[in-house]
Amino acid sequence: MAKTGGIVAQKVLAGLLTTGVVAGGGAAVWSYNTPAEPLTPAAAVASPQAPPSSAAAPSPTPSVARPSPSASRPSSSAPAAPPVVSASAKKGAAVWKFAGAKGALDDVGASWYYSWSANDNEVPGPADVEFVPMVWGAANVTDATLREVKAEGDVLLGFNEPDLAEQSNMTVEAALAAWPKLEATGMRLVSPAVAFGGDTAGGWLDRFMTGAKSKGLRVDAIALHWYGSDFSAASVDQFLGYVDAVYKRYRKPIWITEFGLINFSGSPKYASDAQKVAFIKGTTTGLEKRSYVERYAYFGLPAVGDSVDFGLYRDADSPTAAGRAYRAAG
Repeated sequence: MAKTGGIVAQKVLAGLLTTGVVAGGGAAVWSYNTPAEPLTPAAAVASPQAPPSSAAAPSPTPSVARPSPSASRPSSSAPAAPPVVSASAKKGAAVWKFAGAKGALDDVGASWYYSWSANDNEVPGPADVEFVPMVWGAANVTDATLREVKAEGDVLLGFNEPDLAEQSNMTVEAALAAWPKLEATGMRLVSPAVAFGGDTAGGWLDRFMTGAKSKGLRVDAIALHWYGSDFSAASVDQFLGYVDAVYKRYRKPIWITEFGLINFSGSPKYASDAQKVAFIKGTTTGLEKRSYVERYAYFGLPAVGDSVDFGLYRDADSPTAAGRAYRAAG
């Protein structure tokens, strides 16, 4: 999904569809424990690039004012020790524009980020945090956009949720027809990110990967999105089981570019702080152990405006309980 101002309403369809086909109403449900490592390790982690943006750019959201850096403190008090921040090469964030984005990316210990955009003009990050660009949909497959993404680095994210009418809404045939133009950039290519069913035989991603193979097209890694509506401890295995199942089908490195706990079609809609913290701790531990998982990005970094119930940061240095857990991840 791309964050476009109204909470994540575009994801309602995905929630409704998945509720009907899998237990628990999440994007996928796997209740068993899966091995932490596949039989065949994937290629080494690639350097991330600048994040992509959607056809409809996210609306700016005001953030909490930060205290002045010059504010004095009593001379008798010792300065507080800075938080321990993880610098996992895998850990990233899905970010839309908010005032604290740059500082929050630094504070959370992200190694990379993206914003559904071809460049980082709207959401510039710290110099040491890599931005990965995206070609969001069919309308973005232009010479101008492809020049932009090529200037951002070596890795390119493919189309955003082409299996949803509310998102890039592309047929498999249209995506395959456009893919050679992305391949011509010479960049490392991450597949279109489907909203659900990445492990399903005959699903959108399966048909895309089959078509790419038959046409001799290059797909270097697989992008996935996953949202769970089961807020219990079982959500960790449900998510990791889905990631494992997709890897076992395609045997390619995995990028999880959106994941979290949101119930799009029921109540409660949002997990509690304790549930989010347990989910983040369990999933990130599992993702770090899986060598074939190259990158993961929680949805999303801002916890302001209509994102307050699921985001990670209220401001540049004001993490939520979930934000503190994600900061410690990796």
